Amino acid sequence: MRHLIAGLLAATIAVPAAAQTIPLRPDQQAFRALYKQLVETNTTVSTGSCNLAAERMAARLKAAGYADADIKLFPGPAERPLDGGLVATLKGSDTKSKAILLLSHLDVVEAKRADWERDPFTFIEEGGFFYGRGISDDKAHGAIFTDAMVRLKQAGKPPKRTVKLALTCGEEGGPFNSAKWLVENPRDWIEAEFALNEGGGGKADTAGKPISLAFQAGEKVYQDFTLETRNPGGHSSRPRPDNAIYELAAGLVRLAQNDFPVMLSDTTRAYFGEMAKLSDAATAGAIRALLANPADADANAAVSRDPGWHSTLRTTCVATMLDAGHARNALPQRAQANVNCRMFPGESVEKVRGQIADRLGDATISVTPRASENPEQAAPPPPLSDMVYGPAVALAARHFPGIPLIPTMATGATDGRYLNAAGIATYGMPGRFGMPDGNGVHGLNERISVAGVMKERDYLFDLITAYASK
Repeated sequence: MRHLIAGLLAATIAVPAAAQTIPLRPDQQAFRALYKQLVETNTTVSTGSCNLAAERMAARLKAAGYADADIKLFPGPAERPLDGGLVATLKGSDTKSKAILLLSHLDVVEAKRADWERDPFTFIEEGGFFYGRGISDDKAHGAIFTDAMVRLKQAGKPPKRTVKLALTCGEEGGPFNSAKWLVENPRDWIEAEFALNEGGGGKADTAGKPISLAFQAGEKVYQDFTLETRNPGGHSSRPRPDNAIYELAAGLVRLAQNDFPVMLSDTTRAYFGEMAKLSDAATAGAIRALLANPADADANAAVSRDPGWHSTLRTTCVATMLDAGHARNALPQRAQANVNCRMFPGESVEKVRGQIADRLGDATISVTPRASENPEQAAPPPPLSDMVYGPAVALAARHFPGIPLIPTMATGATDGRYLNAAGIATYGMPGRFGMPDGNGVHGLNERISVAGVMKERDYLFDLITAYASK
């Protein structure tokens, strides 16, 4: 019976390309209208307004019964006044219990109409999918979390814990990040025991069939370094051995050939333990050997053949840009490279800078961290406590029977990096099944399964309710 239910769920979530009408309950229709309004509010950094999106969500919260005092709308700075957001609070019945925070960013990546098959800022339902820029990243969460605040308020009885909602701007880039601003300024607005965020989700196969769910605890921190060599240069007809380009290139080759050491956290140990159960015998053996001894070179080589696993196991640094020379007929006086690092949780910028310098093997190559809004040190991953992880597992078994829930560490970055560094444990929520092509996130024709997002909404509402009752 369990496998039959899982099969029916997969068939529901994996909608074929042909049009399929999915009937919606009245509460789902109300959610769809909220979701549509949010997606159709342009929030790109170039021409959009996070303020407008926040104001529209505030209007929906007020219509549900929230008082003006429960909702704080804030603008961006003078140079980016439209990059603001919203914080809403539903007070709990137990003043001694710490709050939980629902975090989602309103801003989206740029989208050119000429490149898309459909208008990226029109909410379109087609073939069992919703299409639009931000339909997945991250307006699905923004809509689900705002909808959850509406439903909790309409229940008429306050939850035990206070529940807060923060809709922010600047996660996708731009000169101002309002999640960072909230951490550094009106911190009490978002003070919470833990926060729910993007970064989790799940995996589906090419047909859309769910494979696994992901509960994200911890993420890497983005940091760029500038590598540079200098030289007196001279006429290109008189080459010299100390060529700035050659010296930088040789250092970069040494950097590429020397991986950073394997590191494991509770989250990644749990992740690889689950991956061993899903892998073939040889791969499973290598994973278990590496978990037993992170210094096992053979096991490391075998597991690291997977690029995603390679990144999950360590800090990674890779050259992404080069700039050198000043004339075609002159020896280079300067050669420069950008090296992009994704630092393992708990690592500091200075430690990683030293590791890069050691691998370059040439003291004449300078290594300078580029200015960044990121925390100086990647926060340690939040704990996989029973209080947070336990309800997620139990409810996943009910909503998605037969599909394993796997702890993960994000190798990219979310606004959770600011909250984790500030002591608010932040977790990426499961419930969404991304297909191998990424569902167009950050690319063309971004989409999300209609049935899938409705299942995700149901799961997350039950999970938020469970957390708020503890």
